[in-house]
Amino acid sequence: MERPRILHMFTPGQQMSPFDINMAADAGYDMVPIYSEVTLDRVAGLTQDAIFSRGPRGVSRTGIFIGGRDVLLAADMVDKAVAAMVPPFVVSVFADPSGSYTTAAAMVACVEAGLRTLGKTLAGLKVVVIGGTGTVGRIAGVIAAQQGARVCLSTHFGESMARQAAAETGARFGVTLEGSSGGDRHAVQRSLAEADVLLATAAAGIQVVLPEDLTVARRLLVAADVNAVPPAGIAGIGMMDKLSLLPGTQALAIGPLAIGNVKYQTQHRLLKRMCESDKPVTYSFPDAFEVAREVLAEEAATP
Repeated sequence: MERPRILHMFTPGQQMSPFDINMAADAGYDMVPIYSEVTLDRVAGLTQDAIFSRGPRGVSRTGIFIGGRDVLLAADMVDKAVAAMVPPFVVSVFADPSGSYTTAAAMVACVEAGLRTLGKTLAGLKVVVIGGTGTVGRIAGVIAAQQGARVCLSTHFGESMARQAAAETGARFGVTLEGSSGGDRHAVQRSLAEADVLLATAAAGIQVVLPEDLTVARRLLVAADVNAVPPAGIAGIGMMDKLSLLPGTQALAIGPLAIGNVKYQTQHRLLKRMCESDKPVTYSFPDAFEVAREVLAEEAATP
């Protein structure tokens, strides 16, 4: 009898996201045990407990998922888990804290597809991320920067926090990010006046870009919003928008459900590939970005 497929789910928080638990089960895992309040110094011990009990054949049917709400901590936890493995006792690892890695990957891939219709890429463009110190905002900024964009993380918490988040996130992932204040309407409009691409990743149910703010966004090519709770994070963006014209601008609009569909497919594919792989794999946001691109390419090729 084949051994069950087990996905050990680690989170620094008090509970694992039900969304991720459902996704793991739907991807084919038979068991999804959850470990809450996992600190960085506990990762190595938990990882070794998970690998040494199953033997070289069992490890191919064993995985580790890392959740939580801290994108930097999640990256460190992946490194700790991988470093704790002793060949041939090596298992697969996938990090997606608060769904931020797959959501950010889907968001930037959708923007990239929109730019392609205009004959452009992210390289050299100014990307402004409103809500940029949050989980999705930081990683979306990193992915865009890796594609050659000039990225500015904006937050209502002020310029000091924005710069701190940009510095620590950029240093952790090897990119250059800027930080700016989004604490008042003048600050938001200053950022928008320079933006070629606008990403809204602020808290749900808060409109961070008002109609009057968009009047200064004369350079704007694409605007994307992940806020699925009314009102829209960016005024005028509809839930289902998929490269529609953003009212009051010449920019293309991408709404939260368009991004969410790509995010869901991306996470499902990565979990399923990990579940079915005969060899250990390690997935993070660069892998999610490649899969999101794959999803969009397939959609574009479908008549």
